[in-house]
Parts: sequence; structure tokens; C-alpha cells
Amino acid sequence: MPEKKVALVTLGCKVNQYESASLAEMFRRRGYQVVDFKQPADIYVINTCTVTHLGDRKSRQLIRRAGRKNPAALIVVTGCYAQTAPGEVLAIPGVDLVVGTRDKARIVELVEFHRPGGEPLDAVSDVFAGHGFAELPATAVTGRVRAFLKVQEGCSNYCAYCIVPYARGPLKSRRPENVIEEARRLVADGFKELVLTGIHTGAYGRDQPDGPDLAGLVARVAAVPGLLRLRLSSVEPLDVTTELLDVMASRGNVCPHLHIPLQSGDDTVLERMRRHYTSAWFGNLLEEVRRKIPGVAVTTDVIVGFPGETEEQFERTLQFVGEMAFSRLHVFKYSPRRGTPAAAFPGQVPAQVKEERSHRLITLGEALARDFAVQYTSRQVTVLAEEPFPAGDGLWEGYTGNYLRVVFPAGPAVRGELVRVQVEEWRDNHLKGRII
Repeated sequence: MPEKKVALVTLGCKVNQYESASLAEMFRRRGYQVVDFKQPADIYVINTCTVTHLGDRKSRQLIRRAGRKNPAALIVVTGCYAQTAPGEVLAIPGVDLVVGTRDKARIVELVEFHRPGGEPLDAVSDVFAGHGFAELPATAVTGRVRAFLKVQEGCSNYCAYCIVPYARGPLKSRRPENVIEEARRLVADGFKELVLTGIHTGAYGRDQPDGPDLAGLVARVAAVPGLLRLRLSSVEPLDVTTELLDVMASRGNVCPHLHIPLQSGDDTVLERMRRHYTSAWFGNLLEEVRRKIPGVAVTTDVIVGFPGETEEQFERTLQFVGEMAFSRLHVFKYSPRRGTPAAAFPGQVPAQVKEERSHRLITLGEALARDFAVQYTSRQVTVLAEEPFPAGDGLWEGYTGNYLRVVFPAGPAVRGELVRVQVEEWRDNHLKGRII
């Protein structure tokens, strides 16, 4: 009997990407052939996102696309959209199985339990019931350089605009020994850079008083033999502690790169968002980050068009973002999420105003990214060689520790190596240079 083919597609954050890789590994271990989502398959798994209405819409589009590819296929929907709106997902024609964020470890069992032609199954459980971090198998995929390593689940911040706590539940930290074990396994599989990720990564350890906090975990993972680089994903401003900065500064393989979400540069908007800091406090934090970690890249998220945001408040955000000189900017247009406090706030901003503000902030972000990168022209940088550059014969690309994309001539033997590159120019959103 030929192997059944399963195709997975992922929307959203790094945690979803990590979990999809784990789901693929679970299917492989049970004898399934994992194929690209573009190929015909017997089972389609759509790992969804619901952070914005665009995530919902893209999820629905992918579900329908899977049904058109093979009307006889089993269509499985999981992720945050599935968790928060299972009835809505089940109502989409062709959906056979809806799996919640707490139930992903059972996905193969649920697929095999479902009978062809049977009634659609809702396998979404309450994210607020039960305790502990749900372990998923580490990916066995090799041939790549960077891997995500999930260290915690859930969030208890409840920002006014955010649906994630309702989709992922409260904070659940992974046991440090399990994190270290997976880190060692990934390094043994050939990965050179690990990215610690989670839903609220900076809160790691708060539910485990006998274990390390994030700073302590970073120190332990950085000590794994053979690990060339360790990078952090998003860390909330209030979680960027002096101890974390000291660990980052003192470990040579911890990347000088922090993604610290700002969300707004106006204090009134920040308060209504329930962000619990001011712009002045954030500015002081960035001063400390840059003082302790020279050359650090600080990237951020900003939401435009939050309910009640005036033109003056947006202008303050625009000015503040420019003053902070972020190296990269992710801009989101506010999207009302059902069940969140902000969805009921007065002063909902018209779509065309959000679009215009988004465009202005993106333009500023592009200028800031260029300003940060061009500092490195005529300088030498260390690059982790990752893959061939799509647009050039014999060219390879990789990233510096502070997350600058660099393109350089090289052969395939450099994959996974740290190479020194003399930067010669900034072109088409990347640095270009030569190995020295």
C-alpha cells in the first residue's frame, strides 16, 4: 500500500513555524510522506493565524484551495483561528477536522480516528483547562542552517487589542532540561543557529520558581557545544532585564539582535493599549540596550489606527520611531479582534486613514533600515552562510549576528560556516561584499 501523502502550510508567527515542523515530523514517524502544499496530497493541514483579520482571510483561502486540489482529501485545520472560531472553520465546505492549539500533539491520532465521509470533527479543547507545556517532537529535517526552538507557550498580558491569550491560554514554560536536550539534538542534526521562540518568550520561567528565567536559559543554551549562534525572537519591553542584556553581551555566540515591540510612540495610546510603559521609559531602555551591546540591532512592531488614535498621536509615534532609529520596522494596521476590549472601544479609525498611516510608517522604516545597514559599507562583518542567492550565479547569502542580509560570491562548501565578508555596497535591500 503506497504511503499516504500529507501537505502542511503555515501562517503566522515563528511558533507556528516551529509547531508545523514538529507536526510534519509526527506524520513522518507514522509512515506518512510529507509533500509540498502545492502538490496533490491525501491530507492537507492548514496551521492558521488569527492575529489580524487578514490572517483569518488567508486561512480561509488556503482551506478552500486545499479542497479544490483534491476534493477527496482530508482537510485538517489547526492553529489560532481554529482555536478561537472552531464553528466558523467547521462551516467552511470541505473541512473534516478542527484541532485546537492545545491538541496539536494528538493530530495524527485524530486524523487516523476520523473516518472518510464522516461528520466533521471539532477537536478544540479549552486552552485555560489543564497545565504544563505540551511537548512536540523535534524536527529531524536537515540541510538547513537555522532552527526555531520553542521554550514557552501562552501569554497572560492581555493587551487590549490582542487575541493571542484567548488562542494560546496562560503562560506555560518548558522545562529547561527539555530545552537543552532539544538544542543538543538540533546541533547534532547540523543546525548552526537556534532561535529561542515562544508566545511570550520574555516571561519564560515565571511559572517555574525552581528554574531559570530567560536570562538563565539563554546562558545554558549558549553553552551547548557546537552551537555557533543563538538568537532571541520577540521580547516584550518589560522583560528586557539587565541580567538578560549582561548574558547577551558576555556570550560570544548570542546574536546582538533584539526584537522589542513598541506598538505606539504616544503615551495615551500606550495606556489605552494596556502596554504598561511610557515612550520615555522605552527610550531609556533602548539607551541601556545599546550601551551594553555595541552594534545591536533593535527591531520593533508598531500598530497604526488603534481606536481613538488621533493624527497628532500618530505624528508623535512617527517622530518617536525616527528618534529610536530601529534597524527594522514591522507595521500592522489595527484589526478588531472579536472578544478583545479594543474591539468595543469608540473611535474606530477608518480603513483609508489606517492605510495612509501605515504607508508613511513603512516608508520611514525602509529609510531606517537603509541607514542602519549602510553603516557597514567598507567594513568587515561575520556572516553565517545559509543558501544560494536566488538572483545570482555563484552567489550565496546569509545574515550577520545583528540580522543584516549579506550577499557574496562563494561555493556550496560554505553552507553553515561563519565567513568574514568585506562589505562593498548596499543594493536592493541587502549588503553585497566578498569573502576575505
